Order: sequence, then structure tokens, then C-alpha cells
Amino acid sequence: MNHPTACCAAPGSYCARTDRLVGLDGVHVIDVARTGRELVLTIETPARLEGCGVCGVVAVSHGRRPRVLHDIPCAGVPVRIRWRRRTWSCPDPGCGVGTFTETVATLAAPRARLTSRAIWWAIGQLRTAHATVAGLARALGVDWHTLWAAIRPRLEDLATDESRFAGVAALGVDEHVWHHTPAKAAAKGPTMLTGMVDPTRDTDGRVRARLLDPFRGHANALRDELGEATPVLDAFHVVKLAGQALDEVRRRVQQDTLGRRGHKSDPLYRIRNIARTGAEHLSDRQWGRLLDCLGRGDPDDEVLVAWPDSCRASHPATGGSLARICSAFWLS
Repeated sequence: MNHPTACCAAPGSYCARTDRLVGLDGVHVIDVARTGRELVLTIETPARLEGCGVCGVVAVSHGRRPRVLHDIPCAGVPVRIRWRRRTWSCPDPGCGVGTFTETVATLAAPRARLTSRAIWWAIGQLRTAHATVAGLARALGVDWHTLWAAIRPRLEDLATDESRFAGVAALGVDEHVWHHTPAKAAAKGPTMLTGMVDPTRDTDGRVRARLLDPFRGHANALRDELGEATPVLDAFHVVKLAGQALDEVRRRVQQDTLGRRGHKSDPLYRIRNIARTGAEHLSDRQWGRLLDCLGRGDPDDEVLVAWPDSCRASHPATGGSLARICSAFWLS
């Protein structure tokens, strides 16, 4: 019995197991070689009759011409495909075709440097794995411009495909920071984009949470045409804005009481991080420092008032009573 991992191809034929492992439709693998930094696959199509695309006369084989393609990475290294493309010549002297080369639409587009599946793999990584074009280019063994030139037309086609809106029952809108270099807005586009998100739930109650379209102009259109739309803040921005407001009040009280910026021994400076920590994460020692420093550095309770209600009402020793927390300041 043959070994289960041995190649069972007869001389002059192809190994079905190797073809199945590589998974490229329409071609066969004839050689696999690994160098220090990449995997090289040599592939070809089987011999067949081919007619001239213009006159229909059976063409004469004109040998094979190699073409190099980049494929999805394997085992942590880039994969380079050496495709031995068949060429033919038309024997009809009245036909002006001359020689022509085979094409395999499922493998790669004409003049493409990446296989079709490598392009869609990169798009999938961008959409679901938070990958970057630069990182994907390194994984594929190409430069940034080569990869972007290959995936950009596909992304533009997807953006114009109206079928992606099928089944959308709810629509969410959110701002997204596209880049942090306003000086390069002419080349990179606006710094902020408005994303159209589909929060529709499926039959099991799960949210799809898929991005439908990012575009800056949507913000203006929504404001002008959908006045009944309800603007909301997500949890991240609520916490961020609350923390910024608390810091502003703490710094202002510091200036009013001591006439200078905070030093490491000043009460309000000592609690700058504790005050922004979730109440459920504070230890008894941190609670004690917080109450002591607020009692000594916040004479008019301004920082206390700016402190988020959820934190003020969460002291484990007071049972959630704000009055008892305030009394701790005065008793100290």
C-alpha cells in the first residue's frame, strides 16, 4: 500500500494531492521549492488543443513562457508562483494574429502581479482583521504601491455595488478619524470620515455591525435633510469627554487655590490618575487617598461636583450615599 503522504502520480501525470493542497483551479503543480525567504511553486496547465481566437484554425504549440505571480503567504513566508504559460501560433497565413498566450481567469487577470485569490485575501484582511496595506504587502512579498494598485479597483467596485444594502433595517452613523496629519489632507483626504454602519440584528438577535460606506459628506447631508435623526454618543466618547471635563476643573481649582501648576506633593495633583479610574477598580487605600486629597485641595467641592456621578455614588464604605462621602471630607 502506498504511504498516505507519498505522491501517487504516475510518470508524466500530475499529483492530485499536491494540486488539492495548493488549491489553484485550472492548473497543476509540477514543482515546489523553498528558499530562505519564500516558497516557489511552479505550475502549468495540461496540454490541450487550442483554436485561434480570430479565425478558429487549430493553433500550433509555440512552447511555454514563464510568468511570475505573488500568491497568499504560506507557513509564514511569501509565496511566489512561476506559471509556465502555454503559447501558440496561428498557422493560417491570412490571419494576422501571429502568436498568442493562454489565460486562466480564475488564476490572475492579464498583466496582474498578484493572483486573484491574493487580492481578495488582502481585502478580507483589511475588512476583518484590522490589517494595514503596508503589513499585507510585506506578507505578500511586494511593495505598498503594487498591492494598493491591485486592490484599489476591487474596493471601488465594491463601493458601487448596491446589493450590499440588501437587508438593512437599521442605520447608524459614526465619525471616524481617518488620519492625524491635517497638512496632508490634499493627498490623504479629510481627517474625519462619517461611517454608515448597519446595526441590523439577524434572526438570532446578533448584530452584524458592518461598515456600509465611509464618506465625509454624509455628516452634512444628515444634518440638513434628517433633522429627526437622534444624535447619540458612544460609551468611549462619553467617558473621554467626562475625563477631560474633570481634568479641566481640577487644573482650574489648582490654579485658584495655589496660584500655580500642580506639584507632586499637591493634593489634587496626587489624585489626577485615581480620579479618572473606574470606581469599581479602586482599592480601599486609593479611596482613602482620594477622599483625603479632595478634602484638602477642593475647598468648594468643585472637583467633587465634576466627578462622574457613577464614581461619586460607588464608594463601598458609604453604600452609595453622596452625603456620607462629603461628610468624610469635613470630618477629616
